[in-house]
Amino acid sequence: MQIELLDTFLDLIETRSFHRTAERLHITQSTVSARVQALEAAVGGRLFTRSRAGTNLSTEGLKFEAHARALRHAWTEARRAVEPSSTAITLRIGIQNDLAAGQIGDWVSNFRRSLPDCAFYIEPDYSLQMCRDLDRGALDFAVVYSPQSLPDLHIVSIGEVRYRLISTDGATKTDVNPLRYIRGSYSPAFDIAHRQALPDHSVALLASGQNTAVAGLLQSMGGSGFVLEDSAKAMVAQGKFQMVADVEPIGQPIYAVMHQRHRTSRMHRRLTRIVAREIAGRDGTRAAS
Repeated sequence: MQIELLDTFLDLIETRSFHRTAERLHITQSTVSARVQALEAAVGGRLFTRSRAGTNLSTEGLKFEAHARALRHAWTEARRAVEPSSTAITLRIGIQNDLAAGQIGDWVSNFRRSLPDCAFYIEPDYSLQMCRDLDRGALDFAVVYSPQSLPDLHIVSIGEVRYRLISTDGATKTDVNPLRYIRGSYSPAFDIAHRQALPDHSVALLASGQNTAVAGLLQSMGGSGFVLEDSAKAMVAQGKFQMVADVEPIGQPIYAVMHQRHRTSRMHRRLTRIVAREIAGRDGTRAAS
């Protein structure tokens, strides 16, 4: 069976649209239809039903979905297993962008000390893409802000980091000028907490989903914004910024995610413990219970 057939099937489950899947996979809509027909012929059953409401899995499609995910994951791992490498095992690890910027060196050093016979490929990224890559076998382990509830993923809470509001305009909430506010949008959980903390600042002229970008904009333009606590402390120490004392820090939970088949693996447990210790030891963080 061609792996492209499984990729198309699984993408169509997400989009529920032949047109959207064609756009996402950079193929024509007729190619999507041909692949679905080929897969249906191979498995011997109709996998989708189509209506005005969209494309949905048939009863046979629902039964086949778990097998399709397992087949794609096994195929990706099989391809990686035969790639040329100087070590027996190469672990591909995804790290949330904001965490990678400040933690990646210490984490990788600890990974290598704990697993000296492994090679590591490190990929900073966003939660959604990392979870998709874990699901299809392109990553082995990831540290994310917003885990996706995919059937084959195992999710472990490992702690949190905190974002602090800093400003060049003053040290109180009333000093925060909406016209000079730079909005951090780091995760859905962060956005909810932000709306509760600063309901009048949910819409801003400038916004970013990366701590380094928000910190850079603040350094260049001044104003107010939430940045990671270690970034906030460093910027306040320079003398230009102040902590906004009457706005509580926003905690961002952190999760380790892996495929279900790896949840009992000694390597993956070791990676989880290393990251949890690093997060617990970081200033302004709280370890997982």
